[in-house]
Amino acid sequence: MDTLLGAGKDPMGAAIYDFHKTGKAGKLIVHSSMFDDDEIPVADLFRKFDKMPALEQKALECATGNILDVGAGSGCHSVALQEMGKKCLAIDISELSVKVMQERGVDARLVNLYDESFVGQFDTILMLMNGTGIIGRLENMQKFFNRIKYLLAPGGRVIVDSSDLRYLYEEEDGSLMIDLADEYYGLLDYQMEYKGILGEPFDWIYVDFETLSYYAEQNGFKAEMIAEGEHYDYLAALSIK
Repeated sequence: MDTLLGAGKDPMGAAIYDFHKTGKAGKLIVHSSMFDDDEIPVADLFRKFDKMPALEQKALECATGNILDVGAGSGCHSVALQEMGKKCLAIDISELSVKVMQERGVDARLVNLYDESFVGQFDTILMLMNGTGIIGRLENMQKFFNRIKYLLAPGGRVIVDSSDLRYLYEEEDGSLMIDLADEYYGLLDYQMEYKGILGEPFDWIYVDFETLSYYAEQNGFKAEMIAEGEHYDYLAALSIK
């Protein structure tokens, strides 16, 4: 959660860098203990505004004022914001991704969201492509809300997307096969691999809107639904009460 990634330990950053330099990349593989290996199409990380899902387009349209793009990756959202004439700072923990963004003309910095030396007052904090993921676990919610409270300008808000994974546990009759004694059903573990570079395993969380609203309320925030997608995904705004 607090680690910066150098070039030798950063599969996604290496894939982003290759695609930026050559227009192609090898297979970026996602391992998990919970499902079979999957592949991330690296070209999708460089998509233009008109190729983005509707919820992402809506998020960028809603972003106003001084904008912070968290976990910005290749910078596709920041590039789109700049093309819309909006002011944006992008941050990421990946050294290679930040290098790519800077070469693409994005104001990008190598910094972790939780680094207390990183200061600023932002009207919009964007957390997209399942932005709740970087929270990691439900136990980290208080730390997350405390941090963004410090970074938000008065009247500012966090615009974040996520999905409710309960559909994975839904039976034909609509009932849910979720073990309430087990960990939260939206918690996954991931490990990236690219061209022999194997990253460290990390937790990644998909948070349903009701759970997000509960933790927002517990930490002095309110959560508002902006839009719902077609497959249990949604876009929400978090603001200080």
